[in-house]
Amino acid sequence: MNRALTVAVLVVVCALLGVGLGAELLSPPAWMLAVQDTNDPLGRLIWQWRVPRVITAFCVGASLGVAGVVFQGLFRNPLAEPYLLGSAAGASVGAAIALLVPLAMPAWFSLSLLAFAGSWGATWVVVAMARLTGVKSGTSLILAGVAVAALLSAVRSLLMLVLSDDTVNVQSVISWTLGGIQTPYWSELAGVVIPLTLLGFLACLTLARGLDFLGLGDEVAESMGLAVESFIRRGVLIAAAVTALAVVWGGLIGFIGLVVPHIVRWWVGARHGSLMIYSALGGGCALMVFDGLSRSLLPPSEIPLGLLTVMVGVPFFLLVLVRESRR
Repeated sequence: MNRALTVAVLVVVCALLGVGLGAELLSPPAWMLAVQDTNDPLGRLIWQWRVPRVITAFCVGASLGVAGVVFQGLFRNPLAEPYLLGSAAGASVGAAIALLVPLAMPAWFSLSLLAFAGSWGATWVVVAMARLTGVKSGTSLILAGVAVAALLSAVRSLLMLVLSDDTVNVQSVISWTLGGIQTPYWSELAGVVIPLTLLGFLACLTLARGLDFLGLGDEVAESMGLAVESFIRRGVLIAAAVTALAVVWGGLIGFIGLVVPHIVRWWVGARHGSLMIYSALGGGCALMVFDGLSRSLLPPSEIPLGLLTVMVGVPFFLLVLVRESRR
């Protein structure tokens, strides 16, 4: 079985698991029988809620996976990813403002716009802080990201305290910041989520060749015709936008952008074209399964998705940190 077929089978299996997992576990024959009957309440539940949620989880995971590849390639740091760089925290601050402050624009547009602004701004603050330290180790970038993310988390909490009132359900905002897939309508899914995910992925894919050059060092990349500084600025802009999209529809979900690219890199190698494609598919698969587990482990309650990914991601992060320090 070749690599592409293996991944295709994995995507289908994870999608079936995502649909079947929940407060009530469903076997594939049961839910396939239910969706064939238009009068079956279970079938309507699956079509109107579970299937759109599973597709959205795939889009969010794919966005986080490919954003992790771009950040790791731009900063030549295997520990870089949206959650640790503060990009996701910045996006969450922007999104919290959109949720708490009534704005004269569609909700999804204000969420996307402010989340992008927060993600892009936070990333550049982290880069500036790492440069100001004058420390050349890759860990300095992560330390700066952790510091900025902690500050932005405090800012987000302050905004929730100051801006909340009787018209705002703060509990829903808190639940969103802990990570959780937002289930869109089919029209929203087909008209906004899927097209923006594809657009973000294709934009990241245009960076693949430049990231390959950048991995050889600045001087070699410049000799191959790559304008390093402008390329990095463009890459940060694109990765921040992709991160913002993931945060808008999934809240704060950590470590998918770290774990998935590492596992895929061990399998397909370091060429960024293949790495992005398989990291997007792998991230989507991982988040479909994690989202299903978040709905099924403590029924009828739902575990915040971000908590599950952190529980798995932190040990992996420590493993990578130890390996890098030994180098």
